[in-house]
Amino acid sequence: MLESFSHLIAHSWFADSALAVLFVSGFLSATLLPGGSEAGLIATLSLQQYSVPLVIAVATIGNTLGGLTNYWIGIFIPNRTQNEKHGHKAIGWLQKYGYWTLLLSWLPVIGDPLCLAAGWLRMKFLPCVVLIAIGKALRYAALSAIFYGLF
Repeated sequence: MLESFSHLIAHSWFADSALAVLFVSGFLSATLLPGGSEAGLIATLSLQQYSVPLVIAVATIGNTLGGLTNYWIGIFIPNRTQNEKHGHKAIGWLQKYGYWTLLLSWLPVIGDPLCLAAGWLRMKFLPCVVLIAIGKALRYAALSAIFYGLF
């Protein structure tokens, strides 16, 4: 079945623009918009046109930039006093565990608010970039390893 899927996309417009589609998919899925980039990653890997590190890098860069978009949106939200009763879990995690929490920015549902909360809390940009990128790269590396049967 995967072979027929690979054959189908190998002879379509996707084969010529797979990295661009993967980048955009990664970017959009990391913003507050709904979506996922896993299918794009698997489809691009199945083409076997590009090296695995390149595919992981493109997906990671797109997804990291999407996460940083959330960070910058958070920066522009006025910093109000947090109400403990109505505070978001992402803010609580960031306040409790600090920058290391951003390694989880790839998680569905909670990852986008983590990046937004990091901006809202005015956390330093460079550590945020590094930890968001590492978390997202590890996710794509793990998905690629699963695709190739290494797990």
